[in-house]
Formats: sequence, structure tokens, C-alpha cells
Amino acid sequence: MDDKTNCIYALFFDWVSKSPDAPALIDAKGTLSYFETAKRAAELSAALPADARRIGVVMEHSSSLILLLLAILKNGAAYIPAEPSFPTKRIDFMMEDARADLLITDQDPGRFSDCDIPVWSFSYLVEKAGDGDLYSYKEKPEDPAYILYTSGTTGKPKGVMVSSANVCHYARAFEHEFHSGPGDLMLQYSVCSFDIFTEEVFTTLLNGAALVIPNAEQKKDIHSLMQFIQDKGITIVSGFPYLLEQMNRLDSIPDSLRLLISGGDVLRESYVSNLRSKVLVYNTYGPSETTVCAAYCDCSHTSPLSDGTFPIGHPVLETQIVLLDENGKPVPDGEIGEICILGQGVSMGYTGDRKKENEAFRTTPDGQKIYFSGDLGRMLPDGNLAFLFRKDSQVMILGKRVETGEVENVLSRLPGIAMAAVRAFKDPMDLDYLIAYVVLEDPSLSLTSLRQGLAAELPDYMIPEFFVRMSALPYTPNGKVDTRALPVVMKEGALSQ
Repeated sequence: MDDKTNCIYALFFDWVSKSPDAPALIDAKGTLSYFETAKRAAELSAALPADARRIGVVMEHSSSLILLLLAILKNGAAYIPAEPSFPTKRIDFMMEDARADLLITDQDPGRFSDCDIPVWSFSYLVEKAGDGDLYSYKEKPEDPAYILYTSGTTGKPKGVMVSSANVCHYARAFEHEFHSGPGDLMLQYSVCSFDIFTEEVFTTLLNGAALVIPNAEQKKDIHSLMQFIQDKGITIVSGFPYLLEQMNRLDSIPDSLRLLISGGDVLRESYVSNLRSKVLVYNTYGPSETTVCAAYCDCSHTSPLSDGTFPIGHPVLETQIVLLDENGKPVPDGEIGEICILGQGVSMGYTGDRKKENEAFRTTPDGQKIYFSGDLGRMLPDGNLAFLFRKDSQVMILGKRVETGEVENVLSRLPGIAMAAVRAFKDPMDLDYLIAYVVLEDPSLSLTSLRQGLAAELPDYMIPEFFVRMSALPYTPNGKVDTRALPVVMKEGALSQ
């Protein structure tokens, strides 16, 4: 494996050599050129413990955060990102599970007094910083670059280990599809604990573009954010579908934008009905286990499906997607199968002793690594891939299988609905029942009309028993609907989940 083309710091430094004065990082404190970014990262790397292999990072978003990540990677270590808003116990668990050697934070270090590893303040690291060699790096392609924690079925987060080679592959795939490079300005909007952050940071710095980081005030609402994008001349925004849905309701969007990328959840046509004629819109798909994205769909030139969602498109560069049945055999075109991913984006697997989870990573007879996603999909006649639902989203109601995603899709298409979510809960007899959560565009919309609209497309047993009107849907930092924050209408003696 070519070290230079598969090491993050090496690819970044290529741009330092080619365009030292070009802008790399822009935040409230000013602009850092590629050379200045490399110099400061090298100074920080010189102050890091040489034997630290895994370093936790809990910092607010700014250029300082990006400099620290580059410094960690330059030293051949992996970073474990956590938002300052995370509960301290969750961060402690992540650091213990990842076997971190050190935690660096711009928060009060005393907050992590129960952590069993050294905790340094970022200001202390800056004080220790000295002259660093810009040119050398200890990073290896096969080493983990970061460990990203996602929700686990056991109730505890699980760490996905992503290598430097995985990240470099994705930077190539992104440039191949979107032709990003010098002159582009990418908005850094995502939390660091989700892989959209990886897309924002590394497809920018490894392709010669500039990363622009707003502060909390500039992100406080959609109007402030759009003004920031306009003022800075930002060209690319990658975000969750609900961000695009907010932009879709605006009379205008910044004229500097050339590309909007949606990821992390299903993209509905109603979320981008106005945007598609103004700017290039893409839908993306990919579990964290396959490094950000495994498939892209150009929504500006692709029609939505009959359920109102967009397909997930075609595999990204150097990636293959196959649909397999329960026996691991390819399904015929047009039939439903599990989405399985091969290629250079397939990550190293999970941290710790997670035997069951790591069984999702397998090896094909010809020696390729393949990831079984647990998502179900179908190949469309035009060659695009459609994501349908999770294998584990099926519930039994009155002895019949129901996909909550199917009910949610139908509900979301009804007139007067802005957004909707459908979740299953269990009663004391361990029987499933459905609750629908709706955000209304039309406040006068009645429950009767909702039920009638669903009944026109769904059998009675698929219509939710309860409907809850919401002013907005709650989301996790990773852009998913936060099921635990949804109110539960309990049947008599029902158990909430």
C-alpha cells in the first residue's frame, strides 16, 4: 500500500507544498493558510507524548480543534472525538473502551476527574508546544486514524475504527464525484462525533479547499447560518436532511452555493422540492463502518421514488455494493436484499471484544473484506440503488409484518405534513403498537383526514393507533430522530421503550 497516497498528513502536506499561501482554515479568529496550519499542527505534535497511540479530544469547534487532530495524526496516533455536550459518563466510557492514553480538552479538566487517564487542557498543550518538523510523520495507512462511537444495540456506544487509508480513499471518492478543490469553501457544521464531520474536514484539506467554521451564534438559526454562508462565500454544505428541509422553506439561498449534500437519514423529495432547481443536490448513503459514504445519488437529475424518497444511487469510487439474501447469495435484480459493501472504505471493525458486532465484517472467498450493513435495498431498473429499511425495523401487528419506515413514508407524503416519524412500542403482553409523530404545515389538519389519507394506501393494521402533534421532531447529535425524546402514548398499563 502506497504510504504517501494513503496517509492523511502526507496528502495534506502535498497541498502545503503546492499552495502554501492558500486558505485552509477560517473561523472567528481569522484565516490560516495551508503553511500556517501545518506549522501550528507540527508545533502541537511536538508537545504530544511520543508514546500516546490513542488520544481523546473534547473541544468546541474552531481551527484549534482541526489543528489538534492534524497533530495527533502526524504523530501516528488515532483521535477519539467527543462533543463537550456529551454526558461525562459517556465520555469516560468511550475513553476506557478505546483504551485512550490521554484526553485533551478545552473544558474544565476537573470535569473528567474520574477518568483513569491523564487529562490535559488544550492551553497546557499550547504552552508545551515547540518547534516541530513540518515534513516528517509517523502515520501509517493501516493504522486507525480515528475511533467514532455510534449507538450500540446493547445500550452502550460502540467504537468504529477507521484507518488513514480509509479516509484517504474517501477524499479521492469525494473529489471524483464533486470535483472539489482550490476555490471551494466547505462549511464545517456537523458535530465531530458523526462522520459528516470527517467529510467536511478531510475532503477539504486533502483536496486543497478551505474549511469555514461558524461559531454557536452563527449557527443558532437557519437565517443566521445562511447569512454566514453568504458572507463567507461558502460553496459546499453537507448536512442532515432536516437542514436541507429548513433551507427548502426559504425564499432564497446564498448564491455562492454550488452543492448541497444530504446524509445520515432518508431524504424526501418534499425536503428539497425548491432547492433542486437552484443548486446541485445529492443524497448519500453509508454506515460509519464504511467511512462516511458508500453511495451517491444526484437528486437534481434523478426522480424521486413512488414513496417520496430519493434512491441512494451508485457506489462511490473504488467501492462495490451487492444485495445478498439470508444465505449470502446475490438476489435477482429488482428483489430485496441486504446492502453489503466492499472496497477501500470498509473500516477496521469495532473496538474491544465485540464478537457479535464484528461478525458483520467478513471476508469473501477471493479475500475481499465485506461489510453486512443490516439495511435492505433494491436495485432499480435505471441502475440506481434504493434504500428501503433496516432489517431490524420490522414489527408484528395482528400477526402481520409491518415496516415502520413504510408507514412513515406514506404519512410524510400526505398533504399538510411537514415532517413525520413512526415508532413501534410494546404493551404488557409484548405486542407491538405504532405511534405517529407529525409536524404540520397546515394547523387545521384533522386526525380524521390523516387516518383517511393513510387508509387510502395502507391496510388497517398498518395505521398507527396514536398520533402526536409536535412543533418539531427531536434529533440526536448524529442527525437521527431521537426516539428516547419522543413522548409515548401508553396503552393501559403499556410499557414504554
